[in-house]
Amino acid sequence: MGRRISVRTSKATYCDEKDDKMSTAEVEIRSRDYWIKVVGMLQQNWALVVEGPLKGVEVIYFLSDTSYVFDRIVLDSTTDARPSLLKNGFRRYDEDPRLLDLTSPPQPPFFEGPHPNGRIYSSGRYWAEACLPMKARD
Repeated sequence: MGRRISVRTSKATYCDEKDDKMSTAEVEIRSRDYWIKVVGMLQQNWALVVEGPLKGVEVIYFLSDTSYVFDRIVLDSTTDARPSLLKNGFRRYDEDPRLLDLTSPPQPPFFEGPHPNGRIYSSGRYWAEACLPMKARD
């Protein structure tokens, strides 16, 4: 059985990998270093990276345009979030002047919410194997 990390903030406790039901609890994310992945015409997914609850752990939160956190991945110190995001089609929003003119990132407050296709990144369905989170590698 894999190691499970429960991520807590002052506003929410996230469900683990066996629980696909998500509440509408507010999620406090302090980072504003937005990453973007254009997935279709006028459709994109956003990511924010924060330091996790344990040393060397990072959490990638995936957001919709409407400020809903629909997925998250917890990475240990052997997998840096930034190269993982690049490998999986994300790029830093501030580094692409064309994007700055076309779209704006979701703004806080952030809330847990559903994605029409479920947990598309933490499930591994749209996340490269080499970058799978801790639970999938244990």
